[in-house]
Amino acid sequence: MATYTKLSSGSWRVQVRRKGRYVSETFLRRDDARRWATETERQVDCGETPTKSRIARLKTFGELIDLHIDDMCEVGKSPRRSKAAAPDMIRRHLGKTSIAALDRERLIQFGRERAAQGAGPMTLGIDIGFIKLVLSHAAAVHGLPVKIEPVDLARIALKRLGLLGKGCERERRLTQDELDRLIAHFDANPLQRGPVGQIIRFAVATAMRQEEICRVRWSDLENRTRMLLIRDRKDPRTRKATISAYRYSRQLDTMPGPSLRNSAQSEAMTISEFPIQSQISRHRFPSRMR
Repeated sequence: MATYTKLSSGSWRVQVRRKGRYVSETFLRRDDARRWATETERQVDCGETPTKSRIARLKTFGELIDLHIDDMCEVGKSPRRSKAAAPDMIRRHLGKTSIAALDRERLIQFGRERAAQGAGPMTLGIDIGFIKLVLSHAAAVHGLPVKIEPVDLARIALKRLGLLGKGCERERRLTQDELDRLIAHFDANPLQRGPVGQIIRFAVATAMRQEEICRVRWSDLENRTRMLLIRDRKDPRTRKATISAYRYSRQLDTMPGPSLRNSAQSEAMTISEFPIQSQISRHRFPSRMR
């Protein structure tokens, strides 16, 4: 049974007690409170989880994307640059589509449109995976009555059409001559301020990604043990890892600029803001290119 109480602010508070469940919400108008109470009682009678009024008002897939991102930001897992591109693109294509209209046919149409725009099988697979992630998040975290099965059926259909699949594997590694030419190109550019050539050598030696390299701080380097802490790795299992720095730590004393161990300012700087005077042998590190 629903109980309505008018607050001193003029808003209406509605409390629903039904079958041992208790939920409450506050609305500016009594009519909105009554509609929410009626829907909440229906959900309890059907064995469903009552949804909050803010969540129940979500109608489009774009709003579900925003809900997912907001929830992840609240727990400190905001999407990084690479992962933030997928939500923006999908929002442009499906953001205004109602949740009820996001069925198998609409997802297959989305896949065809993306393929016509040049998206490869691997890219399309990432897009479909993100759509499923958003829907499953809404169902699991907020109890919204969304269906996941149409996404699985659309994935099967797109695979049969040859639009979705695994990416093309690399057929070879860069040759030493190609690496030398690439590094020479950046070193010869007078407008290039960052040590791109040294970053390339470091990337080949450690198999680390661009952001993993440039986000490293001097305080992450333990000179005594010659271990380098890598934060925010692009790894679903662990966000931190350590690698052996080997010769890298020996170059701290020879780096130009202020004293790196005693300067508080240098502790806050990243590797990309200082030249890297290291002669790292690629054979000392595992490489993803092998």
